[in-house]
Amino acid sequence: MDRFHQVVFSFSIIALSWFAMMATHELGHVIGAMASGGQIERVVLHPLTISRTDVSPNPNPLLVVWAGPILGCLLPLAIGLTIPKRYQFTRNTALFFAGFCLLANGAYIGFGVIDRAGDCGDMLQHGSPIWTLLAFGAIASCTGFYLWHCLGSVKDFLVNPSLTNPGVAYTLLAGLLVMVAVEFAFSPR
Repeated sequence: MDRFHQVVFSFSIIALSWFAMMATHELGHVIGAMASGGQIERVVLHPLTISRTDVSPNPNPLLVVWAGPILGCLLPLAIGLTIPKRYQFTRNTALFFAGFCLLANGAYIGFGVIDRAGDCGDMLQHGSPIWTLLAFGAIASCTGFYLWHCLGSVKDFLVNPSLTNPGVAYTLLAGLLVMVAVEFAFSPR
């Protein structure tokens, strides 16, 4: 049964991190749009699509496009680092999520110079040099891996399924199901 709880925990934290990372990334775009006087037309956070924020008019597209990945990394990191160490499990879960956001946003922007799709295409179109995308990708990804490294050994976690708290595994699963239900209910595709 310990292995089953470990699988539920692992699946739930990764899937929940994915959906929450997209929401945090889009929140960054929304904040960038609001800060620059842009008008938010819609935010798409649907479980079956890649998230996006449509802004029009967009008086400062470069600010809006960079705010997504930058705030999408910094907000989770700040939250994770402000949780007191005495709440070790909560802090570690938040830092796992922060590492996930750093790695996902870093890979998205760093490798985005290849196909120039999505935010990367907008960044380049509006004047960001390629090196800024590559530097952001490298710094964010390396920081994400570093955070994960500081959390402990994946090997130890995998060989010792009894380390997984069943209550936490099912709480994360419930959070995932709620997030998916809310996204299905309230987001256009």
